Amino acid sequence: MKRRDFFKKGVQGAVAASIIPVTGMSAANLYFDEQGETKLNSERASSVIRKKTLDYEVAVIGGGVAGVCAAVSSARNGAKTVLVQDRPVLGGNASSEVRVHLNGVTQLKGGMPERETGVVEEILLHNRFHNPQESYPVWDHILYDYVTQTPNLKVILNTQAIEAKMDGDKIKSVRCWQLTTETELTIHANVFVDCSGDGLVAATAGALFRTGREASSEFNEKYAPKVADGWQMGATILLSSKDMGKPMPYEAPHFTIPYNYKEAHKKRKLKHFSEGIWWVEVGSDKDIIAEFEENREKLMGYAYGVWDYIKKTNPEAENYALDWVCSLPGKRESRRFMGDYILCEPDMLGYKHFDDAVGYGGWSLDEHNPGGIENPSEPPSYFHEHFTKVYEIPYRSLYSKNIENLLFAGRNISQTHIALSSSRLMGTCATMGQAVGTAAAMCIDKNVLPRDIYKNYMNDLQEQLLKDDAYIPNRPSKDTSDLAKKASYVFASSTASGNAKLLIDGYSRDVADVVHHWESEGKNANVQLEWDKPIKLSQVLIKCDTNVRRNLMMRKDSRNDDKFTNTVPVELLKSLDLEVRVNGQWIKVGEENKNRKRLIKFNFDKVKTTAIRINVKDTYGAKNIRLYEVRCYQA
Repeated sequence: MKRRDFFKKGVQGAVAASIIPVTGMSAANLYFDEQGETKLNSERASSVIRKKTLDYEVAVIGGGVAGVCAAVSSARNGAKTVLVQDRPVLGGNASSEVRVHLNGVTQLKGGMPERETGVVEEILLHNRFHNPQESYPVWDHILYDYVTQTPNLKVILNTQAIEAKMDGDKIKSVRCWQLTTETELTIHANVFVDCSGDGLVAATAGALFRTGREASSEFNEKYAPKVADGWQMGATILLSSKDMGKPMPYEAPHFTIPYNYKEAHKKRKLKHFSEGIWWVEVGSDKDIIAEFEENREKLMGYAYGVWDYIKKTNPEAENYALDWVCSLPGKRESRRFMGDYILCEPDMLGYKHFDDAVGYGGWSLDEHNPGGIENPSEPPSYFHEHFTKVYEIPYRSLYSKNIENLLFAGRNISQTHIALSSSRLMGTCATMGQAVGTAAAMCIDKNVLPRDIYKNYMNDLQEQLLKDDAYIPNRPSKDTSDLAKKASYVFASSTASGNAKLLIDGYSRDVADVVHHWESEGKNANVQLEWDKPIKLSQVLIKCDTNVRRNLMMRKDSRNDDKFTNTVPVELLKSLDLEVRVNGQWIKVGEENKNRKRLIKFNFDKVKTTAIRINVKDTYGAKNIRLYEVRCYQA
């Protein structure tokens, strides 16, 4: 309909012609101003806003790696859970929008990785099976597929959680805005988990938080400044390029900020330009959240300035063209919410043991310099010190000191700026996420608050995490309900290394130089557990080998060596079956021919038995088969 026809037919005619959508408004909501422009009647604007109220037991805010692990763990452990994400994809900095490698304990000083297991490993394995082409846009949907198949879990995308509504010192509900549907959502829950990084929900709830750098004297941190200040590590814009096989001309856009290489520190290396430059970063000594858009604009200019310099000065870049440039800078630091314990540099460097340990890390103390690329005379990061083994993360750093039903995981936990320089890595955040998701579900099950878990149920939380294949340093399983630990005999048909008895010693990986596995001689072997008296059994859990000394995450360079794999781990057990002995006869109760997980679960109708036999058959390439743990339960 032409504009003059609109005026002739009026608003009612336009509605009838379907020019104006009628959902959520009527023609009476509209009027014309003096210029003939259509306006919304302010008195009836509220009728346009759609509103919904949703009720859950656990609400996880933020769909990055920490939030995904928290939501999946909460739902798996029985809580009705919702995951609220402000982007159209899950994964946060690991998503196709930012494309940061999902690092964690990727490498220890002078040694190998100590890779994270549990939920995050399941996700990475899922990607290896379904995304062999290593596509980042496909990776987004691998995550979506993995998360949305979880029972008890609702995923809500494109939705910003903007305000906590309080009932005393508890969050009663969270007000959210879904951009794509113009809908205001009010989400009620018993427990809230803020994994959003910036922590808007936690902040509006009144949760205590810090920003900036602590003085070295406060926590005895040798790498902290003498005087506290507001500096926070900045966000980065990543870019990558592609060899086109022919000379590729380049003309910088108008917003480019020239890169001054002469003033740059020698560690601002441009050698591996095809994989991206991670140090195109702008920090802040004020309100880094409020400055985000201003910094984004500058980062766009700096990123193209670096590429312009590469094209003009590096002959090796002649055939290269920009293939992808990030539009959403990846964040490193903003608010850190205070819990009952503040994790600090001496805890990490001293490898402090916590009775309430639920996670771990091992990335170096990787503090990016104040100002980022605007401070070119200093190195992009100091890499203060590397770790020789992993450090522990306590549960008391993962719940709020003053908001009773609030947990958090990720870069926003209770820690100092220097501690954050290591713990912010996504693999490490994943261990926190699984811990708080499991704790949140336990709060629902036991009708308690997060602090009560620490006071009264800490052992229960740790045991559940270990059962679900999380790793807690210096904490073997002591599960009294595990019937495998009560077996009279454990033996195998063959042994190349380790011992079958180690499958019930409480450790699900080799630790340092101490062996905790059984390995067969060749394929088609078996392990048998015997009990002197009959037991009632309905569940058997088996933890096989995925080589935790080799990283699984997707990389832009598709690296494949002794520390990284770009395929399914060859050590992974592919096929096996489970038998139980009843009245002297072996009966098969479970079989798997395309196993894709380290933690293998067999559930079956309850039987009375005196023995089980695990028949391991094949791997995805390794000549021997290795197991780390066997558990048996009367579920």
